Amino acid sequence: MMRKLLFALFLILGSGLAHAVMPDEMLADPALEARAREISQNLRCLVCQNQSIDDSNASLAKDLRVIVRERLTAGDSNEQVMAYVVKRYGNYVLLKPPFQADTALLWLLPFLLMLAGLGAAYAYLRQQPAPEEGETTNDILKED
Repeated sequence: MMRKLLFALFLILGSGLAHAVMPDEMLADPALEARAREISQNLRCLVCQNQSIDDSNASLAKDLRVIVRERLTAGDSNEQVMAYVVKRYGNYVLLKPPFQADTALLWLLPFLLMLAGLGAAYAYLRQQPAPEEGETTNDILKED
């Protein structure tokens, strides 16, 4: 029974790992194809936004996958391919953009929102009256 459950769980979790790369896009050289996949997994689909181009079925993602493979077959290194795509589409195309002036807000916004939330919670709690001597939480809740 446990084996069947683990197998079913494996199938469910594994089904999300399917790639959108079509057979006609794949390179004949396995080493080049592996490099293309590695690069594709680090590039954002500009249509889907939170998917890599390797996982996206969007036509723009397919175009980017083809560009990556064309550059690799032309002899570019992984870094040259990434630089070419970033020059053409900007840092936004990277799933993990570098920390620079134009991406600082992207990196800092979650922390700023968390600090704002903590500040608002602190201000709210400071405005609440302190419980009187001997008063319990249940007594305070009954008053509301």
